Amino acid sequence: MKWIGRPGSGNVSDRRGMGGKMAIGGGVGGIIILILSLLFGNNPLENINVGSGSNSYQPSEADDKNAQFVSVVLRYTENVWNDIFPQEFGTQYQEPQLVLFSGSDQSGCGFASAATGPFYCPLDNSVYIDLSFYDQLSNQFGASGDFAMAYVIAHEVGHHVQNLLGTSDKVHRARQQLSEADGNKLSVALELQADFYAGVWAHHAQEMEDILDPGDIEEALNAANAIGDDRLQKQSQGRVVPDAFTHGTSEQRMYWFKKGFETGDVKQGNTFRELGLTN
Repeated sequence: MKWIGRPGSGNVSDRRGMGGKMAIGGGVGGIIILILSLLFGNNPLENINVGSGSNSYQPSEADDKNAQFVSVVLRYTENVWNDIFPQEFGTQYQEPQLVLFSGSDQSGCGFASAATGPFYCPLDNSVYIDLSFYDQLSNQFGASGDFAMAYVIAHEVGHHVQNLLGTSDKVHRARQQLSEADGNKLSVALELQADFYAGVWAHHAQEMEDILDPGDIEEALNAANAIGDDRLQKQSQGRVVPDAFTHGTSEQRMYWFKKGFETGDVKQGNTFRELGLTN
């Protein structure tokens, strides 16, 4: 991806080395963190009693390069969504904050750790990411390349878009009235729509700023394939349990990212209807 020498976002909060104490609370925040831990095959109890960190943290040259990279990607998302929102939704886009942390941090949704992977917290409109996930994405999930990471960031920003549009709240309220299996289907639709929005972003970012190198879209599709529920379940427990899906299969995730990229049309991303969950 073309990013070196390009300006970064002013909405990055660098908390690397600051640390944070474990505080999995109740409510939506605690549930979000627990789900993320389980999704990535981690035991959230392993994080209890994590210390508050120290000021001895020294970022490596690679860490600082990755920090600049995600800052540029965030700026790319800001440029695209600032352009789309007035045209498509008749309102101004409210830019999210991106929080960089190392090891652990405290988010508006509860405790954040490297084990949970990147996530969006709707309670403080922030994307949280430990840059070690860059290596995890490549080494554990086999999804290498800078645009694989850009896809992950754009997906989390897609959740911010859903939050601004009220989609996230609607899903949360609806899930409270449903069984776990039916509620999971709504979660899948929400996640697939975030994948679609990531594709829409890539489409418009390329048109606006010529960001793509050859092979970038393949890197994003490989990442989407690597973190599908069916593949992760097969790897972690040796079997696939569709009722427990919360993010969608590898095939679904690739399909919706690709659809967003090919169309660039936010109106074509009603995953809820296409999955038969709404009329």
